[in-house]
Amino acid sequence: MTKGERAYYVTTPIYYISGEPHVGHVYTTVVADVLARTARTFQPTFFLTGTDEHGQKVANAAAAAGKTPQQWCDELVPRWKALFAGYHVQYDDFIRTTEKRHIVKVQRVFEQLRERGDVYLGKYEGWYCVNDETFWLASKLVDGCCPTCGREVEWISEDDWFFRLSAYRDRLIEHFRRFPAWVQPRSVYNEMMAILEEGLEDLSISRTNFDWGVPIPGDGGVIYVWLDALLNYITAIGWSEDEARFRTYWPASTQLIGKEIARFHTIIWPAILWALGEAAPELVFAHGWITIDGQKMSKSLGNAIDPFALKERFGADSMRYFLLREAPFGSDFSYSEEKIAQRHNGDLANDLGNLLQRTLSMVGRYRGGVVPAGRPGASDFAQTFAGLPMTVRARILDLRFREALEEIWRLVTALNRAIDERKPWVLQKEGRSAELDALLYDLCEGLRWLAVLLHPVMPERTRNMWRQLGDPGAIDADWSSTLARWGGLEAGTRTAIGASLFPRIELLAAEP
Repeated sequence: MTKGERAYYVTTPIYYISGEPHVGHVYTTVVADVLARTARTFQPTFFLTGTDEHGQKVANAAAAAGKTPQQWCDELVPRWKALFAGYHVQYDDFIRTTEKRHIVKVQRVFEQLRERGDVYLGKYEGWYCVNDETFWLASKLVDGCCPTCGREVEWISEDDWFFRLSAYRDRLIEHFRRFPAWVQPRSVYNEMMAILEEGLEDLSISRTNFDWGVPIPGDGGVIYVWLDALLNYITAIGWSEDEARFRTYWPASTQLIGKEIARFHTIIWPAILWALGEAAPELVFAHGWITIDGQKMSKSLGNAIDPFALKERFGADSMRYFLLREAPFGSDFSYSEEKIAQRHNGDLANDLGNLLQRTLSMVGRYRGGVVPAGRPGASDFAQTFAGLPMTVRARILDLRFREALEEIWRLVTALNRAIDERKPWVLQKEGRSAELDALLYDLCEGLRWLAVLLHPVMPERTRNMWRQLGDPGAIDADWSSTLARWGGLEAGTRTAIGASLFPRIELLAAEP
């Protein structure tokens, strides 16, 4: 079944709300937004994000701030929503794990698993990282500390409920081998297969030494935060409540995560789903880290970058473009303001923004601001770029964002080259009106294509482009109709040149 034959469902991880969001959270969410905006142009689409609000780390952070955990979460959630709005993210639902609609279903899952015998009562003794809310075997510790965040772990001994994860090892291995592309990139797939081949232990899924979590039905203690959190992907779309809606969207088309939480999403998560009689997601993609001085950026390490400040400094759309263009999705990449400024000034200001400004200035000067009649059928652009929309769509939905943007920039480059080589000012001076009309039309039509193709990546700046091009229809309509052929822009459309699309950014010189 292809993606076009069923609804497209994309999720981010729900973000752990122990502190302020950072640009890494923006990265994942912008990627999901680009996927959703692209998919919406040709099929029903649902985009879910939200916040993970239970667990010991949240309780500790709230206590340190002199607040209850619920107060702490209620005060932080608006910051996350404001951040996503500031970066032009259009999600379909924002789920909070403290919402009743989620809690009752998590309890329902626990009861079902217990009734099936997949959950049993036992004793847990082992090492636990409060920061990552993760249990670790002694063999996995690094110098006695958590292998993920480097913090000290604590020994826990308590009576817990366990999920029979070990019973699903063979099925997991079979699934990995049968569907080798379901976990990406390949490096993460290989890492998870190595874990499976080592063997799996059953998973403790309850805690009794604190009470900030989903209460276990008919028993003391709370449900382990990771079981609680993972279930959001199905509780938000109607599991056990709205069967038609749930079947429309599940299994998820694409689940985006950071590679540090791959084990939960590719080993524990499918096992839980199978225990419930549901299918595993079609794709789990564990993207790389944004690094500073070679070190992962995170709240835990204290080197997080304020995404609100970045938006004010560079603009939301420039940041969206940078995050998608800088490196292949899945790879780590380093952050610096100099790199962002280079992308902004080079690709966006010089290449794209200047193209729009030059074109509309010439249309205004030579044709009174009105798009002239062209010769679309005879245009070299019509043949060269006929397949561009479907290529870009395929690259985006395959999470090859850098390649998609490189394909789009082939058109940007070709349009700029046409101005430099065919010299519209010479055509005007020599009275070669038909040639000038054809060139000006191709330039305007090319800009229309660019606005549509770049809209999922830069929704606010491309709407600005669209207005300057005379609002020629719906910018977010189905590409198969809006970009069906070169020549969709009607002659006689009145353009309206505006301010610079991407004003250049000057970085302050570092002090000696």
